[in-house]
Amino acid sequence: MSEKILIVEDEEKLARFIEMELMYEGYQAGKAGDGRTGLSLAESGEYDLVLLDIMLPELNGIEVLRRLRRSSAIPVILLTARDTVMDKVTGLDGGADDYITKPFAIEELLARIRAALRKKQTATAEEKSNEGILKVGRLSLDSARHAVYVDDSPLELTKREFDLLEMLMENKGIVLSRDKLLEQVWGYDYQGETNAVDVYIRFLRSKIDDAFNVKYIYTVRGVGYTLRDGENTNE
Repeated sequence: MSEKILIVEDEEKLARFIEMELMYEGYQAGKAGDGRTGLSLAESGEYDLVLLDIMLPELNGIEVLRRLRRSSAIPVILLTARDTVMDKVTGLDGGADDYITKPFAIEELLARIRAALRKKQTATAEEKSNEGILKVGRLSLDSARHAVYVDDSPLELTKREFDLLEMLMENKGIVLSRDKLLEQVWGYDYQGETNAVDVYIRFLRSKIDDAFNVKYIYTVRGVGYTLRDGENTNE
């Protein structure tokens, strides 16, 4: 499946131009014309990268970026007509992965998109060892052996619990919507209860968070779930 890119830009002609170029290159694309809508879509877990204008109605791009970074590590490339050093520093310090000044050549933007997506893929791959081990805090998952540990203590998980945890760990720091989790873990043709994700999240929390007094799985209200570095809750 091709990567899906969100364009958050209030200049409709520019947004449409970028959308058409992305689609021509084989990407999927979505658009938002204001900061609030853009933030909501970026947090949905449906996109692989965000092109974010700084001067936006509702919420400006820097504020969107600041709020997004509370729950997501999705790559963000800032688009702006402002090219002062302070603007660039503010954006990059706020968590942007790259910065491009308008007007820009579409070839340069596409090159920066490819670079950001490669960086994301490399970061995800580095979380796995050669044997497919994912590690987040005290939690480790060995996909080859279908084993999960907190420190050296093995956990007994059902296949569905294991698959759900693996999905969350592979997307550490990224908020995944219930629909995304259903699609990836249960499959496109799943016809069961719509609250299946919530039920299995509770199972995982019981076996991991509650049993070891550490918080890994977080709920982002109205959006979905994310897994972060464990926080000790036994205070």
